[in-house]
Amino acid sequence: MKAIVYSQNGLPISDENALYELDVAQPQPGARDLLVKISAIAVNPVDTKVRAGAPTDTPRILGWDAVGVVEAVGSDVTLFQPGDEVYYAGDITRAGSYAEYGLVDERIAGLKPRTLSDADAAALPLTSLTAWELLFDRLEIDAADEGTLLIIGAGGGVGSMLTQLARKLTRLTVIGTASRPETADWVRSLGAHHVIDHQRPLGEQLAAIGHNEVSYVASLTHTDSYYPQLIDVLAPQGKLALIDDPETLDAVPLKRKAISLHWELMFTRSLFHTADMQRQHQILQQVSQLIDDQTLQTTAGEHHGSISAANLRKAHALIESGRARGKIVLSGF
Repeated sequence: MKAIVYSQNGLPISDENALYELDVAQPQPGARDLLVKISAIAVNPVDTKVRAGAPTDTPRILGWDAVGVVEAVGSDVTLFQPGDEVYYAGDITRAGSYAEYGLVDERIAGLKPRTLSDADAAALPLTSLTAWELLFDRLEIDAADEGTLLIIGAGGGVGSMLTQLARKLTRLTVIGTASRPETADWVRSLGAHHVIDHQRPLGEQLAAIGHNEVSYVASLTHTDSYYPQLIDVLAPQGKLALIDDPETLDAVPLKRKAISLHWELMFTRSLFHTADMQRQHQILQQVSQLIDDQTLQTTAGEHHGSISAANLRKAHALIESGRARGKIVLSGF
C-alpha cells in the first residue's frame, strides 16, 4: 500500500525527504482492531512536532486524524462491522493515517457523522476529543456553570472546537483570543461572546469588556509566553488547563490564588490503555450526533487536495508558519 513517511527527523519541510511516498505492507488487525481503508485525513501540529523532533530507525507513518471504511475487524471487535464509515484520531504509538490503510482500536473510533463529507469529518476527531476532554474531564465543567472561560488560541483546530462546545453545551461566557481580523471573525462565527488580541495585554482588554477576571483558562499555544498574564487574570480558585509544550512551567506562582493546573493529552487513554479508554468512542459518537443535528459544525479550514507527499509538505509548512485557521484536510490518494 502507499504511505507517506519520514525517515530522518529535523529536516526542513522544504526538503523533499522530509516527507516522501513509500510502498509498505498492508497491516493486519489485532483482536480489537479495525482495518480501515482511509479516504481522508487531517494534519495537526503534533504531526509537525513528531516529524521535527522524534528520531526513527525505520520509515514512520505520521497522521492522527482519519476517516474511512472498515474493511476487516479483529476477533474481539463488537462495536463495528465491515462496511461501517468511521473516524478516529488514533494512537501515537502506532502507524498513523498518512496511508491507504490503517489500524485503530475500536475503543477509540466512532461512526463518522452522516451529514459531512469525508474531508470535513476528518477535521474533527483529534480536536474534538482534546476539547471535550479538556472541558468536561479535566476542568470538570458542567452544563449549569455560569463562569467565564478564556481560550488562548481560539482560532486553531482545538480552539475552534472548544469554542463551539463551550458555547453550545454550557452556560459559560466564552472569550477567545485571535490576532488577525479573519481569525477573529472565525472565532466569533463559532460562538465566542468576545474576542481579544493575544498580542496585546490580556488584562486591559478583559477589563474593557467587563471581565476583570476569568474562572477558567484553556491555554492552547505559547503558554510560557502568556503564563504570568494568565495567573493575573484568573480568579482566586480558578482553573488553568493547557495542551502545549512549554519548556518549563513553575507551579509555585499558582499557590497564592489556589489556582489548579490541568494537563490534557488526547493520547493518554490509548497510550496507557486506561480502564476508561472506551470513553473516546463515546465522545466521538456524541460529536457525530451533535454534528448531524447541526449543534456543532466542522472545523475544516483548508482543503489541500489529494493525500500526497507534496501536499502534505505544504500542509506541514502552513502549520509551522502559525497562520493556519481551523484544520487542514486532504482526501483521496
